[in-house]
Amino acid sequence: MATAPISSGIRLNWFLAYKFINSLFLGVSIGSVFVLYSPLSPSTFSAGGIGLALGTLLIATQYHRLFNVGWFFRISLGVELIILAGIIGVLVHPIDTPLALFIYIGYQFSFAFGSYLVRCETLLIQAQGNLKRLDIAKQAGYLLGMAGAWLFYELVESVWSLSEQTEQVTAIHWPLLVIEIGVVTSLLRAFSTRKPSS
Repeated sequence: MATAPISSGIRLNWFLAYKFINSLFLGVSIGSVFVLYSPLSPSTFSAGGIGLALGTLLIATQYHRLFNVGWFFRISLGVELIILAGIIGVLVHPIDTPLALFIYIGYQFSFAFGSYLVRCETLLIQAQGNLKRLDIAKQAGYLLGMAGAWLFYELVESVWSLSEQTEQVTAIHWPLLVIEIGVVTSLLRAFSTRKPSS
């Protein structure tokens, strides 16, 4: 099926691919964060929650500036590049407090923009049929990701005898790296037909 532009200038089919792969990533990664965050103290999560609430509030005050395709693209790409940096961090550094803190702050940053991205996405996509396809793509990717993660953990334990949680979580970041590269690539392709407006 040919990629079709929509009113915002986004290439819809590539954007659907981006959301599918993005949700696939979420499904695969969801179990690993509990191990990655294990070096952090409970107070870190309390402070992070305050920061997240304040960040979300600040972003909401800027909706009048941010609700356009240019900012949507820039923020989406920024979030994905931070996540990519976290994946690389797990693959090249031991899972310890500095790495856990970096990953936690990165995820809090992406969560702070979560409400904005969902609302702006709805405004940009607009058509009910396209929104339906978008939500189906998200849920399909998420379900496939969780099933894939379960299968991966079963395989690394039974075939490669990796029973330690940290080893398993580090190992799953190799497929996560491939998936995240796919996320960034599909995002770039979704916006490649036009220069994002400011």
